[in-house]
Amino acid sequence: MGRISWDQYFMAQSHLLALRSTCTRLMVGATIVRDNRIIAGGYNGSVSGSVHCIDEGCYVIDGHCVRTVHAEANALLQCAKFGVPTENASIYVTHFPCLQCCKQLIQSGIKFVYYAEDYHNHSYAVELFKEAGVETKKVKLNYLAVDTNYQKKAALVEQLIEKLDDSIIDKDEITEYKKEAEKLFSNH
Repeated sequence: MGRISWDQYFMAQSHLLALRSTCTRLMVGATIVRDNRIIAGGYNGSVSGSVHCIDEGCYVIDGHCVRTVHAEANALLQCAKFGVPTENASIYVTHFPCLQCCKQLIQSGIKFVYYAEDYHNHSYAVELFKEAGVETKKVKLNYLAVDTNYQKKAALVEQLIEKLDDSIIDKDEITEYKKEAEKLFSNH
């Protein structure tokens, strides 16, 4: 397998960060990059030292969890805390930024927003990004970039579905499929 692109590398980092999320509604990760170097990362979760949604449930007001600090904001705050400039930087986010994060990204000097998934894309956020000259681009994560067995796994699942559709599976064949699936999906 060849080297993955910078976009895939940084988007994979954002998906990895999302796995640290303490939000039960949507796991989001964000990676801020300048000159092809990661300068900060963040995920959505509670204020440091406070209770987490995964432990106490979401604190929802007007349809929004007010306990959660968004991934983009956490990444920007990390830069602020450690004195790292964000002017002309890029951010890779697992989901399209909300309106509040959009405004924060513009104010911090972020010039490129790369996102993997659409998520309630607010029309005013889209307008503000354009007005501020912030380029947005959808960059879906290519799972081949993070899972070298992805194609084999997908092919096995496709085979299984075809076999089930044909209803010609015998016990020995099922056992062989189970063994192959265990090999592909194990952590070894």
